[in-house]
Amino acid sequence: MPALHDSLDLPAFEAGNRVFMAPMTRMRALEPADVPTDLHREYYVQRASAGLIVTEGVQISPEGKGYSGAPGIHSDEQVRAWREITDAVHAVGGRMSLQLWHVGRITHPEVHGGEPGISASALPFKGRTSIKNSEGDVISVEAPTPRALEVDEIPRLLEDYRRATRNARAAGFDMVEIHGANGYLLQQFMSSSSNVREDRYGGSIENRARLPLEVVDAVVGEWDAGHVGMRLSPTIKFEGLDDADGLDMGIYMAEQLAARELGYFHLCEPDWAGGPSLDDDFRTALRAAFPGVIIAAGNYTTDKARRVMEAGWADAIAFGRPFIANPDLPARLFTGAALNEVDVDRVYGGGAAGYTDYPTLAAQPIG
Repeated sequence: MPALHDSLDLPAFEAGNRVFMAPMTRMRALEPADVPTDLHREYYVQRASAGLIVTEGVQISPEGKGYSGAPGIHSDEQVRAWREITDAVHAVGGRMSLQLWHVGRITHPEVHGGEPGISASALPFKGRTSIKNSEGDVISVEAPTPRALEVDEIPRLLEDYRRATRNARAAGFDMVEIHGANGYLLQQFMSSSSNVREDRYGGSIENRARLPLEVVDAVVGEWDAGHVGMRLSPTIKFEGLDDADGLDMGIYMAEQLAARELGYFHLCEPDWAGGPSLDDDFRTALRAAFPGVIIAAGNYTTDKARRVMEAGWADAIAFGRPFIANPDLPARLFTGAALNEVDVDRVYGGGAAGYTDYPTLAAQPIG
């Protein structure tokens, strides 16, 4: 049976191990241009021993932005900045997948010139986002009711995804990952709790999956299937979305992504955010639906990782919060070394503190 330290063949490249870094919002981009900085480069280089780094969510367009300090991939300046990061990560043997992100309704008019966010339907919901106040401090605010995306706007949205994919290639990324999880735009279309449309993008599972799959096809058309992955989170309860009937959608999407021979299926398990734990029957059904590379993420320990991988339900494990505090996480997991604790007060926003100042094993005193 494969172990975390074993290499893994993805369609696009060989990962040196199966400890992947999950995408995590850190909100440290330079505004108003939403450009990653030298601090981002240091952060990702420190964690380059991961078999694959999936970046924090990166907005595909100004419209896709929801959080102050989140970086983008829609301008030349952003592409140049990301290129410096990927070059530095590649120089030390790392691999990176850029996560293509559109937040949909999880935003605020403050970051959109007074305009509301977009979603599948114009439904009020209980979600929050982060913006900066007049003093420049990051504050949490309620996300107001969005407007429904019009059908005639969808070609423009698909072009935003295409352009972002072209830019990711130009920035030197090894892959892209489509963010279809955690209550953001594409899951807002997939979930019946946020999609009450009566056109061809609402109603049945096939209709609610239509836009996400059109996005997949648009992104694949700009690169190829092997260089594209997708993250989904069936039954998650997050940012005002309750995906209670999401298991059937998860299997349907897995079947559709398998038919397209996508590079990987990234399963974000719902229990980390208060949703129900996935049972083994679902894991078995997911594996049958998607025979390619499955990455599992969400509150994983080494014991849970071993069980899931030995059963054949996943091929790699993406760790989130442990990677925040442990830039050398693979070495720690392989040797059973103790883990640093996350400084929870410095996860979002700020500077180097709680971002690039966590010690590695090599930097810690012995005894």
